Amino acid sequence: MTIHSDHPFVPPEGERDPLRRLRGRIAAPVTVWASGRGAGRTGLTVSSVVVADGEPPRVLGLVDGDSDLWSPPPGVLVVNLLSARHRFLADAFAGTAPAPGGPFRLAEWDDTAWGPALRGAAGWVGLRLEPGARTAGWRVLVEGVVEHVEVGDDDPLVHLRGRYVDPGHLKG
Repeated sequence: MTIHSDHPFVPPEGERDPLRRLRGRIAAPVTVWASGRGAGRTGLTVSSVVVADGEPPRVLGLVDGDSDLWSPPPGVLVVNLLSARHRFLADAFAGTAPAPGGPFRLAEWDDTAWGPALRGAAGWVGLRLEPGARTAGWRVLVEGVVEHVEVGDDDPLVHLRGRYVDPGHLKG
């Protein structure tokens, strides 16, 4: 067995999709969208997120329509903004890291009227989802009306060029 420093699933340089490469250069927040209570909790890592201020304020996101979170679609959910100390949760909720007993066992959560809110998150938003989500490619474009906002003390975790970045070290 040989261990290589290259990622085993990344195509060779000349075969990479230019749109994916461009998207990777746009810094994105790392969030976990979560719904349900107790044993019925579901969650998914989502980085395609837009917060739109207005009357009423809204959050839009691209969610995998085949995910447990979207089968069936919840009426309400929490968008948890992860901090650097929660980066392992991003992989666990994306299904790319082991989570014995499920990813909700990897951290402490508070049940809210909208779903599970991560204790110590960089922030979270409680949403009431708008009916009639649309497909966008192989994803579902989800739109929710903001009903509650909590802002934490930690800086958010960011995804950039295929890696997690802690922007907190950039403070001057």
